[in-house]
Formats: sequence, structure tokens, C-alpha cells
Amino acid sequence: MNERHNAILEDRRKLMLTGVTDVESFDEKQVGLYTQLGELTIRGKDLHVSEMSLESGELSVEGEIQALIYGDKDRTKKLGFIGKLFR
Repeated sequence: MNERHNAILEDRRKLMLTGVTDVESFDEKQVGLYTQLGELTIRGKDLHVSEMSLESGELSVEGEIQALIYGDKDRTKKLGFIGKLFR
């Protein structure tokens, strides 16, 4: 398996990601997504997804980025309904 994930943060205002496999949720305070290397939560203020291509695995987020929080490294996709019941 070719696991690649990169995060480039410019001036805490623009975050460019590669290796994104799915986006769970996003609003102006938080973006929840999955990468080839697991869960990632982006927290901040006035966040918006400026570019997104799940085909290429690229995503850009702009706003006041305050935190990048990595979670379960084995979860690379959203859980289905049954998966959520047994989590």
C-alpha cells in the first residue's frame, strides 16, 4: 500500500494537504477528515475549504488555523451505520 500524506501550513492561514481519502464534516471552526495515515481534525476560526479533490487526495483549508489533531491511524474512511453501532 502506498501511504503518503503531507501537510503544508503557510503562515497559519493556509493548509494544503495530500493523501486525503474522505471528508467527514466541515464548518467555520472545525474540519474533520481522513487521510491515508488516519483521522485528522483541523481546528480554528473562519475556516473554509478552498479546494478539494478526493480523486487526487488534495485539499486546501484557509482561515485562522489553530490546531491539527491526528486520531486513529487505522481509520482512513468514514464508518458506515453498522460500524458506528459497534465502535
